[in-house]
Amino acid sequence: MDKQEAWFSVRCLFRLDAEAPTTYEERITLWRAISPEEAVTLAEAEAGEYVADLAGEYLGLAQVYSMAAEPGHGAELFSLLRDSPLQPAAYLDAFFDTGDEHQGVIETSEA
Repeated sequence: MDKQEAWFSVRCLFRLDAEAPTTYEERITLWRAISPEEAVTLAEAEAGEYVADLAGEYLGLAQVYSMAAEPGHGAELFSLLRDSPLQPAAYLDAFFDTGDEHQGVIETSEA
């Protein structure tokens, strides 16, 4: 019996430059593979190609997510659960909104 391919997303972490302040990047890529291990192998090979032209490095951390459904509009590409004693605002500040992110702000209108 042949193994069926499924869709996997893989989150990899990178350091983009060696000068202070160092910029870190999280990338989530999409792979069709027969197992989570194969998806990580494919993602790590691509990670090596990705950093080849950059003054950076792949940090060797890959987290794989087996997608429950075919990719499509609104499909969940990645999910990571983390236990923490922090309250929501402190959690966001500690892990996602430290002030050092390279990101824009989308203004929302109040209804």
